[in-house]
Amino acid sequence: MIDQHYKWYPVYTRSRAEKKAYDELLRKGIIAYLPLKKTVRQWSDRKKIVEEPLIKSYLFVYISGKEYADVLMTNGVARFLYFSGNITSIPEQQMNDLKLLLATDADLEVFDYDIQPGQKVLIKAGPFKGMVAEMVSLHNKHRIILRLHNMGYAIEINTSMGFVEPL
Repeated sequence: MIDQHYKWYPVYTRSRAEKKAYDELLRKGIIAYLPLKKTVRQWSDRKKIVEEPLIKSYLFVYISGKEYADVLMTNGVARFLYFSGNITSIPEQQMNDLKLLLATDADLEVFDYDIQPGQKVLIKAGPFKGMVAEMVSLHNKHRIILRLHNMGYAIEINTSMGFVEPL
């Protein structure tokens, strides 16, 4: 039986095809949402502010079950996301929260991992590159406290969470 209720679904796109797939979905009359963030790109001769997808290779569609095939037959769309054998849907409130976050012009970073206190981490870029430490706490996305075992101290440093990955 096809679900007749409209819900938000995350859709995985081909690499770097998010905007093309989004435009094609809109041309088909399908409600879609592509969260974008503004970033500064540096070329050898200039800087330019560009909009990039907040979550690479993902966009969201608001459809009922009868539009699944239309979405999958869209150029650039690879597949729906599945969890426990079912197509995953996103609650309306979470989509509204995401839209609200992007409307604030806050500097957002998205990570595909969750670092917990006590977990070993590697700092992969910036002035602390190569340092292995233990995550003690996260004050905000740029101030984290790391424990350096061989020194016996915990140090609060300014670094982006984008520079930290779990070991």
